[in-house]
Amino acid sequence: MHTLKELRSGRLKGIKRLSISEDLTSFPIEILDLADTLEILDLSGNQLFSLPPEIKRLTKLKIAFFANNRFTHVPSVFKACENLYMLGFKANQIEVFDEDVLPLSISWLVLTDNKIKVLPASMGKLTKLQKCALAGNQIEKIPDSMAACTKLELLRLSANNIKEIPLWLLELPRLSWLAFSGNPCSRSTESTLAETAYSDLEIKELLGEGASGKIFRAHSKELGKEVAVKLFKGEVTSDGYAKDEMNAYMSTGEHEHLIKVLAKIDGGKGLGLLLELIPSRYKNLGHPPSLESCTRDTFEEGKALSVKAVYKIAKAILSASSHLHSIGLMHGDLYAHNILIDEDHHCYLGDFGAASFYDVDTAGYEKVEIRAFGCLLDDLLQLCSDEEDEYYQCLKALRDRCMHEDTASRPLFSEIVL
Repeated sequence: MHTLKELRSGRLKGIKRLSISEDLTSFPIEILDLADTLEILDLSGNQLFSLPPEIKRLTKLKIAFFANNRFTHVPSVFKACENLYMLGFKANQIEVFDEDVLPLSISWLVLTDNKIKVLPASMGKLTKLQKCALAGNQIEKIPDSMAACTKLELLRLSANNIKEIPLWLLELPRLSWLAFSGNPCSRSTESTLAETAYSDLEIKELLGEGASGKIFRAHSKELGKEVAVKLFKGEVTSDGYAKDEMNAYMSTGEHEHLIKVLAKIDGGKGLGLLLELIPSRYKNLGHPPSLESCTRDTFEEGKALSVKAVYKIAKAILSASSHLHSIGLMHGDLYAHNILIDEDHHCYLGDFGAASFYDVDTAGYEKVEIRAFGCLLDDLLQLCSDEEDEYYQCLKALRDRCMHEDTASRPLFSEIVL
């Protein structure tokens, strides 16, 4: 993190990345002096509501973040920034998104948690768009022009007012990760899962934290054993409503590769779930996408997997995914970073923050998630060097079927045999 004082002193001359959070109410004009080198600008956590037209001088700018500010419009000043590929205005007060205000270079757009009702038809001109986060707005319709966004891979639509998911959206050739819970178009479900009192739990150490909440180790006096407790942060998360994630978890049923949900928590600190405690030997298979990888997971440098390990993981996730889709539940975030794995390559698929219920008679939803499964196979095969192995060739062929750009040519999970 940098300071305004450092910027004004000239000591930051030549830097590629600038981050300032000091309750700024106006754009520091000195930032323009960094035009020759600045690639990443992060002015999140300020009080900004407008940007100067001179920002077009930042011709080398690639990424710009303005989360948690006071913008009411999507600014048009970036139109001339032809190298800008990521733009984020999460958690502002944006109501107006005018036509043709974004550069056509945008591949990653974040407008989560605003007040947008109408998306411009010009969204369809963003043909390089790969990742688009629109959860937590008041959007009623996805413009048909976006059928031209054929490179779109990840789309977050949860917690809006969307009445219908258009069929053309499900037929986009690269769409893999879709979330739309908390909309009129999303089938809702209520679970009859047992309740446990928060007062029955002895909360212990923090085990992990994600976008939607924190997971603690705890002791359940009623069950007489150690459990995991997931406490949700609030009503709306980066993927949608916490209550929808809870309902997804509670509806998963029992499966060898899904973490068992024991009860929902009554009282205490808001929404919560009681989960089976997974042994500490289980670790995340991968890491979330980076600014460079955009939609694809990242892995520890030097990480390698045998082809037999990849096969075992693939078979487990295939089984879990087939189970979920049999009840009309789309995971929405089928990634290595949401898979817990031990040294024997037994794994669990977790994190249902982006999960959505759908009508099982519409196969298009499953065909979208099949591509996500293909991307997972693709990522894991790149960690494997046994290219001549018959298992490798089998998985490679399956990857290609799952990632076929003609969605009708992809298999369903239940049709895949490993």
